[in-house]
Amino acid sequence: MEEGTSNSPSDICSTGKDDNVLPGKDDSVLPGKDDSVLPGKDYDVLQWDAREECEVRQILDRIADKWSLLVIALLEKRTLRFTELKRNIDGISQRMLTTTLRHLERDGIIERTVYPVVPPKVDYALTPLGCTLHETIRSLVLWTEQNQAGIIAARQRYDERASDGL
Repeated sequence: MEEGTSNSPSDICSTGKDDNVLPGKDDSVLPGKDDSVLPGKDYDVLQWDAREECEVRQILDRIADKWSLLVIALLEKRTLRFTELKRNIDGISQRMLTTTLRHLERDGIIERTVYPVVPPKVDYALTPLGCTLHETIRSLVLWTEQNQAGIIAARQRYDERASDGL
């Protein structure tokens, strides 16, 4: 391996400087910076920092927005046309749907098939990569459904405290 390169997931957004030190924090060392990302093992969430060149952050920003999540969920079982997607996603504009689809296609999450007919016919479907992402989204939705009552109760408690002046 060349000098300055790494296969470690914690180095995804490496700047080439000593990334084990927090800048401006009296040279505090980041905990777990050398740990690998393994199932069941803690990982360094600071790898998702806001630097522009951070691929993990960019990908998470893309796939975790509400429109992308809805598109991916709708394409789980079948191929859909643009108008079917628009009709099924309440509140999305044509421009936002177009942008979302282009981004997901660029990232390899969906594929766009154009048929040479008049009027033009375009279908959208999940790629194999998109299908693996859908499994993760399904887990998130399941967690939300299982915990929504607790979240609603917490919101009500918070709102009561906030209205009383905290």
